[in-house]
Amino acid sequence: MTSFDTSPQLNVWRALLALAVVFVMLTTSGWTALRHHRTATALQTSLSSWQHGRLADHALPDPGASPARLTRFFASLSDAQRATLAHRYPLAVGNMNGAPVTLRYQANRRALAEAVRAERARMHDSRLTPAGQHEAGRRMHRFEAMAAPGRQILAFDPEGSGRAAEVFGDLDRAQRISVVVPGVDTDLLTFQRTSRRWSAPVGMAEALYAAERTASPGTRTAVIAWADYTSPDGLGIDSATGLRAENGAVRLNALLRALPDTSPTAPAAPVSLFCHSYGSVVCGVAAHAMPRRVADIAVAGSPGMRVQKAAQLRTGARVWAMRDADDWVRDVPYLELGGLGHGEDPVSRAFGARVLAAKQARGHGGYFEPGTDSLRNFARIGVGAYPSVVCAREDDACRTGLSAATPVGRA
Repeated sequence: MTSFDTSPQLNVWRALLALAVVFVMLTTSGWTALRHHRTATALQTSLSSWQHGRLADHALPDPGASPARLTRFFASLSDAQRATLAHRYPLAVGNMNGAPVTLRYQANRRALAEAVRAERARMHDSRLTPAGQHEAGRRMHRFEAMAAPGRQILAFDPEGSGRAAEVFGDLDRAQRISVVVPGVDTDLLTFQRTSRRWSAPVGMAEALYAAERTASPGTRTAVIAWADYTSPDGLGIDSATGLRAENGAVRLNALLRALPDTSPTAPAAPVSLFCHSYGSVVCGVAAHAMPRRVADIAVAGSPGMRVQKAAQLRTGARVWAMRDADDWVRDVPYLELGGLGHGEDPVSRAFGARVLAAKQARGHGGYFEPGTDSLRNFARIGVGAYPSVVCAREDDACRTGLSAATPVGRA
């Protein structure tokens, strides 16, 4: 069995390797955080129109108000009034935490249709290079696919590389909710893939949803493929720092605080986070501010969570970690040096997470492959079947003190 412990001598070598990695990144990729800054102008335009809009001679609420405030606002409207707002301000409503999820699906279908028309026009824009026209075609086909009947797009922003989130299952009625948080190189064009399907956010969420239904057919579950943050582009300087994670953490917690809670008396449906690669950095930064209904934070192929110990995440959620023996991320320097690096290895004994088996994960991108130990473990966590998880170590320490799922505190 592979040991996850590190020696002081190995840490010294990793520190030297970290400096070398930083030098290479700076000389080859540059400061990508500065070079690739983008603004979401279409979304901002829609939000600005909302702020100046009116409905039945009444001003609309601040789109940045709390989800609870926006939920009360939409609840006060008729179906026709809600549909009117989705029609007038599709991007604003489609990305508004606190709006009913079914209304967000409706608004985003309209926003996607508008984006398809825009990209179709760009395909024939003579001012664009052939490469630019080709990319417009790829984006148009992606948006057409996302707008297909039956798809439940919870968030959509077409600007720049883009952001999106999609729901599998009935989010309003779910007894357990899972959120998949992906890592680097996540954008609208990689939101789903035909090849390497299970390494893309949509494929990850589809596989987890199916595995959860197999693990507990009687449990109503919903899974969110959450790619609603701007991830680092490749393994450049962005991926070695926490800047993108800090911005992503704000957006992730906004989603978590806005998840449906249909019963005013029963405990809110527990939420489990499944954070892959750089997504685990996002989850680590977000952990201390997550609502209490977050029961689990499970990371796979993690470069670190910006802390040295799980206790420093300051969360009441159970913290799980796994890594396949063939995952290249095991050679990443697990340290933090001048803002570079993401801290201790989450599968090390020193970190203190519950370490799960991932023998069949098939490398860094294969943790959600159907039929793998890693996916089965994720599904058992997602449905709250904690005594059934398989630990990475023979002492079964990852199951210590666990029982079947019990309700958690309200958000």
